[in-house]
Amino acid sequence: MGANSSSISELPENEYLKKLSGAEPISENDPFWNQLLSFSFTTPTNSADLKLLEEATISVCKSLVEKNPRTGNLGSLIKVFLSRTKELKISAECQNHLFIWQAHNALFIICCLLKVFISRMSEEELQLHLTYEEKAGPGPSSYGAECEDLIEELLCCLIQLIVEIPLLDITYSISLEAVTTLIVFLSCQLFHKEILRESIIHRYLMRGRCLPYTSRLVKTLLYNFIRQERSPPPGAHVFQQQTDGGGLLYGIASGVATGLWTVFTLGGVGSKASPQLEQCSPLASQSLLLLLVLANLTDAPDVPNPYRQAITSFKNTQDNTAFSSSSPHAFQINFNSLYTALCEQQKSDQATLLLYMLLHQNSNVRTYVLARTDIENLVLPILEILYHVEERNSHHVYMALIILLILTEDDGFNRSIHEVDKYLHTNCLAALANMSAQFRSLHQYAAQRIISIFRKLFNTELPLSLENSDGIVGAEN
Repeated sequence: MGANSSSISELPENEYLKKLSGAEPISENDPFWNQLLSFSFTTPTNSADLKLLEEATISVCKSLVEKNPRTGNLGSLIKVFLSRTKELKISAECQNHLFIWQAHNALFIICCLLKVFISRMSEEELQLHLTYEEKAGPGPSSYGAECEDLIEELLCCLIQLIVEIPLLDITYSISLEAVTTLIVFLSCQLFHKEILRESIIHRYLMRGRCLPYTSRLVKTLLYNFIRQERSPPPGAHVFQQQTDGGGLLYGIASGVATGLWTVFTLGGVGSKASPQLEQCSPLASQSLLLLLVLANLTDAPDVPNPYRQAITSFKNTQDNTAFSSSSPHAFQINFNSLYTALCEQQKSDQATLLLYMLLHQNSNVRTYVLARTDIENLVLPILEILYHVEERNSHHVYMALIILLILTEDDGFNRSIHEVDKYLHTNCLAALANMSAQFRSLHQYAAQRIISIFRKLFNTELPLSLENSDGIVGAEN
């Protein structure tokens, strides 16, 4: 990378990347890191360019995988990022673009490298790569001399970044990449045929230092989905950014998330997604994917999944009842905003799965939804999934059917869904009558429908008129 990197084609010969993947250890205090992280080049915006990036950096990644056990340079890079995140919140408040830019670039490289490492080794091997401590190095360590597990350290830091850093134009990309890196960490399941029940990554996320952030993380991810914040324009960044997407890291995470989604949906092929939906708000899309993956982590032998507990127990902000002691990770969220987002986003199977999970497992959400007087705003998008069944995969259609099944179990829903305004037909016919004198050159279809309405009304009213007249004659006789 470095200040001189301006295109993907230059990366294989980049002197800074060669040094990073070389045989010499680099201390986290070395000025080299400032040079490495001062890069800005146009990032890929499609799968073809992303493939070019992977091909251009494969030699660097292979070299680092081979030499990192001796150099510990990946660990040093992570320590550099960790040391800089301590001041990210202040940097955001002070609009320190340069500091956020370099922290973003550090996480950018870490995520790219982690994707390669996770695909090539077990979690145990990755843990060994990230517990390396240089025995002798120039200068004191800025992050702590003791040997620490950098996996837990990095996971906790990423969660803190997501929940604590305010979402501004200058922090949007680093927030997106923090979500992306967590998805990449969880992609270890992709490389195992069996369900991971004793995963190191899962253990760190479900206990220890990450556990206290459970409810805040779930709440933040939900609000990211609700707000659908668009990616800021290029002028809002110090670093160069493309105009129609979420960046290279979004491309990387999309590839990983697609694989996770395939596992998640039992191997089914995804719906024919509209790219513009995902590119409108990459942070919302990635936050939803991370939320679904976290909610479906396997329970530990002695600890239930805290993220699933949080999702199944959160309440409305207007609910003043006390939290149950059996729901340690419960929190409050605006149900009206959540309902609106769920109604608007049902074109994606991820949003439909979230709706299914909430209706099925969160009684507070189910009660609220069934009490809405505008429930047609939710039902119609679900019916649209069934109407366009040829464009959806079987899992999406099945989830839509299950959602309708859940809703129709409620007697109140069944009554309200068939209620029609008693004045609707009268008002519609009155409007037609008012316009009838001015009808000119009606379309054939419109004329046929008007005649059809008249015929139905005539066939309905004529028997009633005859019955009434017969009744009157009989009474006179």
